[in-house]
Amino acid sequence: MSNTTLWWLIVVLSITAYGLKAFGFVLAGGRRMPAAVERCLALIPAALLAALVAKDTFTLAQEVVVDARLAGVIVAGVAVWRRAPFIVVVVLAMAATAVVRAVA
Repeated sequence: MSNTTLWWLIVVLSITAYGLKAFGFVLAGGRRMPAAVERCLALIPAALLAALVAKDTFTLAQEVVVDARLAGVIVAGVAVWRRAPFIVVVVLAMAATAVVRAVA
């Protein structure tokens, strides 16, 4: 694929994505969504982040792997559940991953 074709593809896809998003605003036209829909939409960022973390934790290239990263995610999950500050969560996850890598 040439650079020109690639750039045209990027432009067309960008315009399409923007158009689809704008179409939602035009279609809604200032009306409020039902409360159930708003609650579901509020959860989408957390669900997407969880999906990205899971994908990065359990895959390497095209293969599913379970390695030291899993220990870090588990420790981070427990720390978040115990309402630890963010920096503590990150340090604990790094430490758990490093310990498992050093032992294995």
